[in-house]
Amino acid sequence: MYEEIQLNVPLLKRRVPNLTSAAKAVGLRAATVSNLCTGRIPIGRAEVRTLVTLASLAGCTLDELIIRGGGAGMIETGIKCLDLFAPLVRGGTIGLVARPNMGQLVLLQELMRRLKQQEVASVFWTPKQTVTGVEDVCGEAEAVCRTLQETVQAVSRLRADRDVLLGADREVVLSGEWFELREQLQEAGARHVTLVLVDTRGEAVDEESPYGPLDTLWRFDMGLIAQGFYPAIDPVSSASVLSEGAYLDTAHLSIQHRARKLLRRYRELRALVQARSNTKGQAQAPDPEKFSLPEAEAAVYRTGERLEAFLTQPFYVAETFTGRAGEWVPLSDTLEGVRRILDGAVDQVEPARLTYSGRLTLS
Repeated sequence: MYEEIQLNVPLLKRRVPNLTSAAKAVGLRAATVSNLCTGRIPIGRAEVRTLVTLASLAGCTLDELIIRGGGAGMIETGIKCLDLFAPLVRGGTIGLVARPNMGQLVLLQELMRRLKQQEVASVFWTPKQTVTGVEDVCGEAEAVCRTLQETVQAVSRLRADRDVLLGADREVVLSGEWFELREQLQEAGARHVTLVLVDTRGEAVDEESPYGPLDTLWRFDMGLIAQGFYPAIDPVSSASVLSEGAYLDTAHLSIQHRARKLLRRYRELRALVQARSNTKGQAQAPDPEKFSLPEAEAAVYRTGERLEAFLTQPFYVAETFTGRAGEWVPLSDTLEGVRRILDGAVDQVEPARLTYSGRLTLS
């Protein structure tokens, strides 16, 4: 069935950065390649010559280029803000951008715990320097490695019958070992390896492209941390290539677009309201209605407060510290909850009731 196979777009984009130009140079129509990548042309209708040429450009086999039955696409994590705004790409490269102590290692640890439920093996290539939180990640990983060769061997062994989540520090990108690792992993093994890069030194924030090409970017936000909102993933600047292609359905993309647009405007209004409240010497939480916001803007502000609160979530690995049970929220529940908030269904509910609430269960 055509709907059961798809093009491995992340692999193509990684190996052939200027894909349309390269395709044109070898006799393929740029429009055809573009339409195959976005899904406008089902892969089952593509000419064999076209697929063989694309595989040759990417330096891969047809089996690697064509994913059958649940191949490259979204890995559902059960974490609302990730699944909605910047889905994890199966077999892709994910980069976390954060200052130290913003929760990136906690998020990596949580991902390992959650994906274990989906029978995904986890490997952690430890950083050379001592960093707070590394031991917790090591305790969650199925295999802990300290060298390139140890990592290749562990991943090769585990991917024989399972997908693998591999976490590593940005230092291996700077040393060049990361690219050597990827080359070796491409030579053997049919199961997907999803690569997650963290930055324990906190230097990636200051660079435009700290990891090189990524399939998913998760950028942490200090404003959320100041409010005690975790995971502190910025919903406006975080992104995934899945939002650009045909991997997400139209309902998901529509809600994602509406939510991101509203949160972007909410943040602008919040900065304005906070500035005015500081001028007036108020210490309590600012009330938009007291600072002459038009009713339409005040409504956006109130909805933004509720949506931002709803996107917080209890983690399994933090249960001992927070006293809150971890929550897995299916994507369908996330989309429905966000839609209800955007449509004003919970306008009378205080934002505090939505904070760390998991699913939206309010009537």
